[in-house]
Amino acid sequence: MTDRVLILGGRGRIGSSVAQDILTHTQAEVTITGRTPDNGSPNPRVHYLVLDLADVDRLRKAIASSNIVIHCAGPFHYRDANVLKICIEEGVNYADVSDHRSFTRKALEHHDAAVKAGVTAIINTGIFPGISNSMVHQGVEQLDKPEKIHLSYLVSGSGGAGITVMRTTFLGLQKPFEAWIDGHWQIVKPYSQRENIDFPNPYGRSGVYWFDMPETYTLPHAYPSVKTVITKFGSVPDFYNHMTWIAAHIFPKWLMQQQSAIEFLAHVSHFMTDVTNRFSGIGVTVRSEITGQREGKESVFCSTLVHENTAVASGCGTGSIAQMLLDGKLKKPGVTPVEEALSTNLFEQAMQSRGIKINHEWL
Repeated sequence: MTDRVLILGGRGRIGSSVAQDILTHTQAEVTITGRTPDNGSPNPRVHYLVLDLADVDRLRKAIASSNIVIHCAGPFHYRDANVLKICIEEGVNYADVSDHRSFTRKALEHHDAAVKAGVTAIINTGIFPGISNSMVHQGVEQLDKPEKIHLSYLVSGSGGAGITVMRTTFLGLQKPFEAWIDGHWQIVKPYSQRENIDFPNPYGRSGVYWFDMPETYTLPHAYPSVKTVITKFGSVPDFYNHMTWIAAHIFPKWLMQQQSAIEFLAHVSHFMTDVTNRFSGIGVTVRSEITGQREGKESVFCSTLVHENTAVASGCGTGSIAQMLLDGKLKKPGVTPVEEALSTNLFEQAMQSRGIKINHEWL
């Protein structure tokens, strides 16, 4: 019997990249959903379903007829965990590309129910969070006692993603957030404390800023000995960083709380990146630096990744999780962030099969 994968929000740049990865690496049939009709795909393994997530009866029927559900319908700042809840009730495995701690917290509340139902639900599975978290896990295993995690992300232009990712960026500027620093939760302002980081070629030395990500919340829970978790994000060209900083620190707070303002900024930014993508590219680089004790000495393990297309890289992260769930290689009942669900061995196999090279060095 052919496996069936349901991708909610599968017409977006991220969702379509997830679909392509699954079609490439599995024999599953893929059903893509959207709120408006679609012309369809020439690929006989791809089906299209008009579906609004608010239509719970239709959503439940679609979930019940699937082996795996992949939630790509962001932005996740305002999403509830109803899709996950229905998956658990219907006994269907789940993965998502969620990228905000508010959603992560809602999802984790369903952990016990998922364990009881025998449902494996893996959250935060894209590129960042996602592959980045597994790079951290890989690094943590190199140390006897990890003490500090420093994650830096840099995206060129739009990253090959759509308008939803632009919305996500500006929604992330709306309010301060908690970060785990020196063993305490401390309040940090978004897009603050610029830090110049040495990334691999072709990026070089570039600026990154504090940004609220789910891994800021999940990594301290996954690795109790870690006293500091830093997650910073930046854009190329650098003038986008200055524009984002202005939106975070100069624009009135009441303005940034308006949905109309977020929509305006997202559309203007997307228009601008359509222009600058031609010379900046749409790639991504991730840098994971783990500091801790190794054989009685303080050591630093650094991992880096470069990919020419951010959306495709995200598709690789989520698609590889889907492949493992379909193959029965990943079975962990409950709701689990990817760093706690995926072994380093499986992660390395997935990246190798997708031609993604991760470089390591001791600093």
